[in-house]
Amino acid sequence: MTNTEVETSRPANAAGAEDAVTEQDSDIRQFVIFVCGSEVFAVDMAPVQEIIRVPEVVRVPLAPSTLEGLANLRGKVLPIISLRRLFGFDEREDDDASRALVIDLGQPLGFVVDRVSSVIGVEPSRIEGVDGLTATVKTDLLSGLLKDVGGFPMVMVLDFERLIDTEFATIATLARTSAAALSGIDAQEDNDEDESSDELQLVSFEVAEQEYAIPIESVQEIVQFPEQVVQVPRAEVHVLGLMTLRNRLLPLVSLRCLFGLPARDADERSRILVVQLGEIAVGLAMDCVNEVLRVPKSEVEAMPKLLARHGDLSDIGEICQLDEGRRLVSILSTDNLFRDSSIREALTSVEDMQEKLGLDDEFSRDEEDDEEQLVVFRLGKEEFGVPIESVQEIVRVPEELTRVPKAPSFVEGVINLRGSVLPVVDQRRRLGLPPVERNDRQRIMVFLLEGVRTGFIVDSVAEVLKIPRSTIEPAPQLSPEQAELIARVANLERHNRMIQLIDPSRLIAKDQRQDLESLGKVLP
Repeated sequence: MTNTEVETSRPANAAGAEDAVTEQDSDIRQFVIFVCGSEVFAVDMAPVQEIIRVPEVVRVPLAPSTLEGLANLRGKVLPIISLRRLFGFDEREDDDASRALVIDLGQPLGFVVDRVSSVIGVEPSRIEGVDGLTATVKTDLLSGLLKDVGGFPMVMVLDFERLIDTEFATIATLARTSAAALSGIDAQEDNDEDESSDELQLVSFEVAEQEYAIPIESVQEIVQFPEQVVQVPRAEVHVLGLMTLRNRLLPLVSLRCLFGLPARDADERSRILVVQLGEIAVGLAMDCVNEVLRVPKSEVEAMPKLLARHGDLSDIGEICQLDEGRRLVSILSTDNLFRDSSIREALTSVEDMQEKLGLDDEFSRDEEDDEEQLVVFRLGKEEFGVPIESVQEIVRVPEELTRVPKAPSFVEGVINLRGSVLPVVDQRRRLGLPPVERNDRQRIMVFLLEGVRTGFIVDSVAEVLKIPRSTIEPAPQLSPEQAELIARVANLERHNRMIQLIDPSRLIAKDQRQDLESLGKVLP
């Protein structure tokens, strides 16, 4: 806080009367004086936790328009609210003088003001009522007036407790009922067990413009390519080195080099597929991840034995034919991959380096038991997560969606997903975000909502991530719809990331699910 001063005022006749001064000092109230728009305000110092520079924020969908977003304050999630917007003042960009007053009246909130002038001590006799005051803000939000303090002829004292109760009434209401809302993510009921037993669920990806896949049960997570890779001495060319993933070392293998294809530098689309086989984990580096597919076993064939003996093709266990045979996806055999001698050598190097660095493998396993596995997707710059078990599959957005006459307004259209009609909802529209043009990075995430398959278009699917439960906390409750849909936040402070966790069962209201189900029955 800059330009801070402490001003205490005493009557002239109190000079020299130490007992009177001591008694008056105990009654003096501390106020923070600040400017917002063309008005000067004060707030009682008691609920003010601190005064900070305006932090970077993560935007929250379905929240009040006065909310700037969520910020990270020393590991805790802090809602940031614009006082200018709340009072209807003209918008302006934050500058070096802008500050956020962190006020805790049951839930910490940061209120952005234009500048903080001073912290002053005021005697009760100098605090006047607001009767007859004409101001740009509602007088019922004021608890008094300060005259001739801090260099200002008049300062309005804001009653933040009343302001929160009136402007953010849902915060107080929802806080009292938060236990039910935050009891955890509802388990998805899967009424599709018989059908799923006849399907394979695969993660598909590209290597040198060729499409491959690995069964999803072998995939621990999908993460972005690390900034730093530690080289392994005397390793095979396809072993890129080692990366650190939550206190453990992970060997990285380039599928391009493993398949004898030209190497290339990693870019923003490059991903690491962390593949697990027993207690062994390896990161497979690939050009990009495409989709999570559900493929009928009838469309999967074993690799011809003659080709399977060939060195370059020995890692491919099966081939699946999609789009009536026009699209071939090679399914990699993780068993064959892990038999590779150079990968075994890399794993031995990992064990040696863990001992040298003092990394406890047992601790890593214990940590994994206290994690949640999420699919992380993006809408604009913001990241959202859903439990991986709730995602049926992730598919590309077709060039055109079929529009359905008299379909519910929230339905963007329908697509043919292996002979079934899949209603598709634009997640941006669902969350009240501005639309964007269709592009190659968009994906449709398919959920099963009480037996009704529904697809949601997202800007991109970033990764499959394991997140320690210790980093997950209740989301600030700012509106009934937001609190129901986004009840938790993963605050990854070390990585400067904040992921809003969505409860998929709340994506579509129950009465709307009936409309979705009827689409499949009406359309051929």
